Amino acid sequence: MTSTSAWLPWALGSAAFAALTAIFAKIGLEGIDSDFATLVRTFVIVAVLGAFVAATGKWRNPFTLPHKSVSFLVLSAFATGASWVCYFRALKIGEAAKVAPVDKLSVVLVAVFAFAILGERPAPREWLGIGLVALGVLVLSVRR
Repeated sequence: MTSTSAWLPWALGSAAFAALTAIFAKIGLEGIDSDFATLVRTFVIVAVLGAFVAATGKWRNPFTLPHKSVSFLVLSAFATGASWVCYFRALKIGEAAKVAPVDKLSVVLVAVFAFAILGERPAPREWLGIGLVALGVLVLSVRR
């Protein structure tokens, strides 16, 4: 296991950029179909990531990658695409301050799936945090 100091800055960066994603997307969705907006976003991501991989010398021939890795990366891509379509549709019709936190129910689901599929065993303190996230989603999703 790596120390918290190694992964935490990257995870915090991910959270900050994900927050900006919701705000920028909500503004960008004005007057545009959510599915088309998702496609535009995807093109930009492919171009930026392609340039980044090329510039850092990390390009590899995809045909030399392990079959299992490619298979699961393809499954991950399908899940990502479905997630983005759902997220952008929700952002189009809902408030960003409500949609984004409910989207973070994924935090709870990752913990459950990691437990069931990967055999990860969060400590009781970690389950408490995960439960609090679930409670927060419940509070946000219940109508007044």
